[in-house]
Amino acid sequence: MSRINLEVLLVLGLLLVTAKQSMQMSLRNPTAEIESSLCKIGFLRLGLVLTSENSEKALLDSDLFKADSADSYVDIVGRRFHVGRLNNTPVVYVKTGTGSVNVATAVQTLLIRFRLSGIIFFGNAGSLDENVLVPGDVVVPEAVAFTGVWEWKEFRAQNKGKLVFGNYNYPVNGENLLGTAAPQNITLYSQSEDPEEVFWLPVSSSWYEVATEELKDLNLKECYSGKCLSGTPKVVFGSKASTSDFYVKNKAYGDFLLKKFNASTTDSASAAVALTSLSNRKPFVVFQGVSNVVGVKSSDSESGYLASYNAFLAATKFINSIPTPRLACE
Repeated sequence: MSRINLEVLLVLGLLLVTAKQSMQMSLRNPTAEIESSLCKIGFLRLGLVLTSENSEKALLDSDLFKADSADSYVDIVGRRFHVGRLNNTPVVYVKTGTGSVNVATAVQTLLIRFRLSGIIFFGNAGSLDENVLVPGDVVVPEAVAFTGVWEWKEFRAQNKGKLVFGNYNYPVNGENLLGTAAPQNITLYSQSEDPEEVFWLPVSSSWYEVATEELKDLNLKECYSGKCLSGTPKVVFGSKASTSDFYVKNKAYGDFLLKKFNASTTDSASAAVALTSLSNRKPFVVFQGVSNVVGVKSSDSESGYLASYNAFLAATKFINSIPTPRLACE
């Protein structure tokens, strides 16, 4: 065989190997070529995270999200990641499902499989302070925490926890065999630093500052399906949010969270978004639509949807206010 023919065969072989590797990459991550091939698309997307049907309905009802094409989505471990634009901003959105484990899993998958500049979460929350927050309002918390993780103390332990069950005996306060419980810190793992024990998870300061400036005069939706809120909804800043894996309906426990942690809202997702984003060193921000007041009975489903829609309006205004980071072409 001539030297020229041998060289041709070697070149063909290399091309076949490269094609095979590209095919495998495409099967593993159908967006890989779009996001990495010679910077054909020279930007980073925003990750838009939501948990509920109401939140997805609000997004789709707005008609602001446009898929990149008819099949611009990727199914990964049971969840669908939708690729497109919100107004002119490139985004990927995913509905995570409820519960902190579901939320953290979906956000981590989103961060691994797509090139993102940051994470934006919008959803519903319960108000812990009806004097400040009522259904339809939107909260942009400056920090969130897991308040459903507890260290249970022995009965009559000298070192008591913040939650003293005897204080809630009825009709008279007194001792209770349940004793007390103390909130536990969460271990924050990151890519470049040692694990750290933390309680409050701060929202990214630069994004929080943008939100406070751009959303202070935002007009929110007041009516849906023929029913209107009792007052004009507003955007509230400077609060703290609590997250747990149980839906808080008990007023006494809600008052405890407000008094002991100065938390104004409760939900089941925001701290999972925060912890996962911080672990990956990605900026994040949280927009919570108030759907109910803890301990106050309400059968008004319209206020739940309005809460989702108003949180989406806040997220959209924020997204329109930040630049789209560009990828550096190699």
